[in-house]
Amino acid sequence: MPGRLEPPFSRRLPASVEPNAFSQVVAALKDQGAPLVDLTESNPTRAEIPYPADLLTSLADSRALQYDPNPFGLHDARAAVAADHARRKALVNPDDVVLTASTSEAYSWLFKLLCDPGDVVAVPRPSYPLFDHLTSLEGLDVHPYALTYDGRWSIDFDTLAAAPERTRAVLVVSPNNPTGSYVTMAEMRELARLCSQRGWALIADEVFADYPLDQTDPATDVARRADVLSFSLGGLSKTAGLPQLKLGWIVIGGPASQKARAREGLELIADTFLSVATPVQIAASRLLSAGATIRGAIHQRVRHNLTVLRAAGRRFAACEVLKVEGGWSAIIRVPSTRPEEELVLDLLEREHVVVHPGYFFDFPREAYLVVSLLPDPRQFAPAIERVLRVASA
Repeated sequence: MPGRLEPPFSRRLPASVEPNAFSQVVAALKDQGAPLVDLTESNPTRAEIPYPADLLTSLADSRALQYDPNPFGLHDARAAVAADHARRKALVNPDDVVLTASTSEAYSWLFKLLCDPGDVVAVPRPSYPLFDHLTSLEGLDVHPYALTYDGRWSIDFDTLAAAPERTRAVLVVSPNNPTGSYVTMAEMRELARLCSQRGWALIADEVFADYPLDQTDPATDVARRADVLSFSLGGLSKTAGLPQLKLGWIVIGGPASQKARAREGLELIADTFLSVATPVQIAASRLLSAGATIRGAIHQRVRHNLTVLRAAGRRFAACEVLKVEGGWSAIIRVPSTRPEEELVLDLLEREHVVVHPGYFFDFPREAYLVVSLLPDPRQFAPAIERVLRVASA
């Protein structure tokens, strides 16, 4: 009898999904009921942010009982997204809006549109680790290009220009997570030049664009500005603090002929999945309108905690709070007297404070800590004091 063959699993999956030492310690402490202060919390629904009591009533609209699918989403919902962009003085045509269930799904669709298996996407480093998973699941390779810090974070265009021939798109995150740096107008012009020269598309993740901190007039809405094929990504998750409602969007920009071809391809992809639920589309206008109140509360919280962090940082000269221009995160450069992993585990076990080590975000060297600016200020202030004290020791 021939031996039994194991079921095949895709090489797109990681070789191991075992949690790392950091995650194991967090899980163990939670199981023990330890009173953890989570300075990595990025979910506004768990951060004591006030929400309007009647916010979700629009999801019960009787029109949601009818199913009339449109690959790009209901026109009224796309019009609501387009109208919401006017807050940032961006004129968006609803026909250029494609609704998705999330930003992650938007990436997946754009990778399907632009790339074949084995192609390359250029992604920033440091940045959010999700991109490695999203590209791997599409059978793509990654070319990391560097963000460098010299008083502010900026794109190292030499590392971007070194991208291989099979590169099909360059991804920018503005403001970046976790560096909090916006793409500047000068960088946008150079990105457009490179994309035009190399035949790349430009994908701009702008989910945190509504949260400027040290930038009073940030360059946003890349798809409305760039003269190459470009896509801006957003969603209710950050714009309105509603990650649970699962509504994101792509705004298509660039030359008319390229936009038309992109729309054709995206229509086929979107029609294959039809993933966005009808109730959230019908409620989109109301949710985006109500989102102004939620966004204001989040923005106030983030600004307050950043002020607290900077004040605390001045009391611990060995640590440096790096410049942050927007978003919900901050970076603390700490003394390289011990490995980051040892430091974050020490903070967990001794102080019961959760922070992210820089290596989670592919910082090129140690030692950095990344904290969320979203937690309740009553917990944030004393916890950040303990973090800086331990890091300085």
